[in-house]
Amino acid sequence: MRAWSTELREYAGRDVALAGWLHHWRRLGQIGFLILRDGRGLAQVVVEDPEVCARIDGLKRESVLRVRGEVHLSARAPGGVELHAPTIEILVAPPAVPPLDLSRPHLAAAPALVLDHAPVALRHPRRRAPFEIASASMAGFRAALRARGFVEIQTPKVVGTATESGASVFSVDYFGRPAFLAQSPQFYKQIMVGVFERVFEVGPVFRAEPHDTPRHLNEYVSMDAEFGFIDDHTTVMALLAEVVRGMVTAVATEAPDAVARLGVRLPAVPPSIPAIHFTRALEIAEPRAGQSGAEMSDLTPQHERGLGEWARETHGSDFLFVVGFPMSKRPFYTHPDPRRPGYSNSFDLLFRGTELVTGGQRLHLYEDYMSALGRRNLSPAPLAGYLEAFRHGMPPHGGFAIGLERWVAGLVGAANVREVTLFPRDQQRLAP
Repeated sequence: MRAWSTELREYAGRDVALAGWLHHWRRLGQIGFLILRDGRGLAQVVVEDPEVCARIDGLKRESVLRVRGEVHLSARAPGGVELHAPTIEILVAPPAVPPLDLSRPHLAAAPALVLDHAPVALRHPRRRAPFEIASASMAGFRAALRARGFVEIQTPKVVGTATESGASVFSVDYFGRPAFLAQSPQFYKQIMVGVFERVFEVGPVFRAEPHDTPRHLNEYVSMDAEFGFIDDHTTVMALLAEVVRGMVTAVATEAPDAVARLGVRLPAVPPSIPAIHFTRALEIAEPRAGQSGAEMSDLTPQHERGLGEWARETHGSDFLFVVGFPMSKRPFYTHPDPRRPGYSNSFDLLFRGTELVTGGQRLHLYEDYMSALGRRNLSPAPLAGYLEAFRHGMPPHGGFAIGLERWVAGLVGAANVREVTLFPRDQQRLAP
């Protein structure tokens, strides 16, 4: 039976079979040390047979092997365990040497070169660690919502109308008709509140915005939730805090090796995440950003960094809610603040000085939708299917969306979101 490299301690004194790639090979006199890499980690194999050593001498790195041997505990071995007296079967002898040396602790290559050779670079233990963390984060997101009665859905990614006002869309030819790649599942997840009350989705979204920054992608993974019978946006914020707490817990329990490999400092989610109004946020952030008190309707990245510093200094928190963004900067379906109609019942959640989540309360009355569309000179005709849900009764509801890649980048301290994206899509990159 095959064992994983991470399970070897459980088989001390027994024969096991491993399978994986030739990660590294070195000779010390008549003895060789083979490092085998599988889908979970590394294992050391001690080779003393001269004939076996000679066979391995002729192999290229990344050869695919099956190794059988006896498990020995050894304080000097990586991980404290190694295989002895191996028999080695060569499953695949690759025709070419990898363009990157995966045996080094860090990939010594320019970021663009690493992305160009992603099919191989992603095999490096440090390169794959963020995706172990991403997997655990998605599992925590799902578990937190399922525990609260949410139903997972999958919504269309080819749509007939744009979702977010002000955001560019990718156009596609849909059998001779114009269509778009979905910017978010917003309309569909709201519709589904009328079916299940509580829904969530994990899936790709597409933005044709011409950004070329370390924090933007044109395709990314969005983790969305929407639910009904809320009081206002604060109900949504409370749920989001619980979901983020569940994600952190899942990363700690399901990806501890990746956390240790990257030296990740997992955040503590406070019992009550500090929250400030947008107007107060500008007062705090503008001096730190080196800006004057000019009238603004949104936060800049410099504002967000300053607010992140303030949250750490004042509250000891990696998280900060900014609530009450101006209605002029929020989509038409956003519910206004009844006490300050120029501002919204919406929020951003900042994580370590970067916007991570946008959410809030939505309009739920049909007549309010018609008024909101009229104020923005938007025709209701393209939104007929969406608006039908509100013509037939929808409860007060709201939701949020978390960008997975930004979340992982913030956790691992990546300077560029592309470092934690499997195959990034931006203005310059469409392959691999």
